[in-house]
Amino acid sequence: MDLKKLRYAPTHEWAILEGDTCTVGITKYAVEQLTDVVYIELPDVGDNVFAGDSFGEIESVKAVSDLYSPVNGEIIAINEPLISDPSAITKDPYGKGWMIKIKAERGSNLNKMLSLEQYEKQIASDNH
Repeated sequence: MDLKKLRYAPTHEWAILEGDTCTVGITKYAVEQLTDVVYIELPDVGDNVFAGDSFGEIESVKAVSDLYSPVNGEIIAINEPLISDPSAITKDPYGKGWMIKIKAERGSNLNKMLSLEQYEKQIASDNH
């Protein structure tokens, strides 16, 4: 996955919009902050999601964090294997660790999300 093609949320989700399909996961930085991911709660296929609203939770030995949708739309796929074994999120957050695919509402875009460069600057400032 070319990380420059992805867009990033301040809450550490990544997203890519291909046609009207938006794929969402969490960043390597988020995975490193969480450490051992033990559980993930994902929505059901057919559920509606709204930009900025939580679509699920990720739980680690350290904390429980909400996961946020970047767009309005309908869940068309979830990464089922993560539910029984969330280790792919840690091993391959930008590939096998994707979480959901959303059929984005017409006219959706990721313009409000951060570029890789902007996201890296945010992480750097968060660590000071």
